[in-house]
Amino acid sequence: MTANHWTLEDIPWDRFDRSKIDADVVKIIKAASLVEFNGGAYAIYLCNVFLDDEEFQIAARQWAREEVQHGEALGRWASLADPEFDFKAAFSRFVEGYSLPLDAKESVRGSRSGELVARCIVEVGTSSYYGSLCDAVEEPVLRAICQKIAADELRHYKLFYTHLRRYLDKEKVSKLKRLLIALSRVRETEDDELAYAYYAANALAGEPYDHKVWSAAYMGRAYRIYRQKHVQRAVAMICKAAGLDPRRRYVDWMSRGAYRLMRSRAQRSSAAKELAA
Repeated sequence: MTANHWTLEDIPWDRFDRSKIDADVVKIIKAASLVEFNGGAYAIYLCNVFLDDEEFQIAARQWAREEVQHGEALGRWASLADPEFDFKAAFSRFVEGYSLPLDAKESVRGSRSGELVARCIVEVGTSSYYGSLCDAVEEPVLRAICQKIAADELRHYKLFYTHLRRYLDKEKVSKLKRLLIALSRVRETEDDELAYAYYAANALAGEPYDHKVWSAAYMGRAYRIYRQKHVQRAVAMICKAAGLDPRRRYVDWMSRGAYRLMRSRAQRSSAAKELAA
């Protein structure tokens, strides 16, 4: 950890208030803990892609250590909220069913710049997600955790954006290509990673995985957490990573549209929530 980075001892665990727990929030926090704890695997992939860049590798490994700590904090809170939650068993189940291309030697995005754009988008999503959670939940320990994670993810965005600018000087990736990568990574939010993490954390033993059901169940719960102000900032940061001016009026239009879409998805997923309760 960096010298000034928080630790698990900085979390006010003694303030945990069971009366302020939201059952749906517990389910998505369980899933989030698994994804965050898997940061070490992402670091392996990133270090393979940036094999000859020691500066970036050092940064990626530090980033991964902080992500793993996020998972530890969220997993500990989830175990307080649901004493039957077995974090280690759930994580084993997750990595058995969802894997990253750890043997890749080149970015799946086609270039190192593309990889860094995608990483920026991930950090945008997590920063806005945990910021929204911090505003939405009442349980004081979870609020403290989410506040710290949201700040970390914003700092991580700046980290990857700094390296992106360095690589753009070498690779000259067009704004159109960067935008397409950014939009593609946004769409991937509904691919298997989050859906399978939700399944691994919440499904009963022996229950089969159905992507459509578990993705809808997760998104239905997660999308209702988001707040307009966080979506607005996220869209601006996405535009910046894509090389677009985040101060233009289209950012307002895009953020309103994104927020309406997320609310609509949350409502349409209400039936799926019952299937994967």
